[in-house]
Amino acid sequence: MDTITLVGFIAGTLTTVAYVPQVIRSWQLKETKDISLSMLVLYAVGVSLWFVYGVWTGALPIIAANGISLVLILVLLGIKLRYR
Repeated sequence: MDTITLVGFIAGTLTTVAYVPQVIRSWQLKETKDISLSMLVLYAVGVSLWFVYGVWTGALPIIAANGISLVLILVLLGIKLRYR
């Protein structure tokens, strides 16, 4: 694995893992009133486009990080919509 790919995986891991505590807390408390719905929707669209870009260019770090991030965002969005 070359250095730039390793940097991509590290960056993707850190930005993806950053969302995990928010998802866990929201899941446990069943509360998302302090999270903006529009931010979640815009972020989900942006991450989806990054995922498509990664697939299109064959960039595995972008595919992995944004695929996992999208799942976490969709879980958080589901919690937000369910417990409004």
